[in-house]
Amino acid sequence: MNEFENMENVTIFKHPILRAGLGMVSGMQALVPSAKVGHIGLYRDESTHEPVEYYCKLPDPIDERQIVVVDPMLATGGSAADAISMIKKHGGQKIKFMCIIAAPEGLKKLHEAHPDVQIYVGHLDRCLNDAAYICPGLGDAGDRIFGTK
Repeated sequence: MNEFENMENVTIFKHPILRAGLGMVSGMQALVPSAKVGHIGLYRDESTHEPVEYYCKLPDPIDERQIVVVDPMLATGGSAADAISMIKKHGGQKIKFMCIIAAPEGLKKLHEAHPDVQIYVGHLDRCLNDAAYICPGLGDAGDRIFGTK
């Protein structure tokens, strides 16, 4: 039995990091149909590689919810760490992070910033390149999911 089975009595909140994280919501919704979905919008500044917030909408009461933050890629770890900091600032306490592919640098940064957060990774790739993209990676997850760029 996994920890996501028999969650009818758990108030869960799925939190995609916009926009690429939206691609994981339907799978999470199938897993836990009763879960609420909140959103944090962050984008990566192309010159600094740092996350920039543009949107935040979280369900209440956040302090009573098991929160699962989802993003397909964990590259530098900046967006994930900032999103979790924002959730904590709003009262979130029981937080997990889930991604499909990660770079060791991002995994390290996220764990150092939030050692209390359980991190689930489908595959750990080898490194980041000079442009802070995962190698070999899949390219920009949001562009792949939404057919842009």
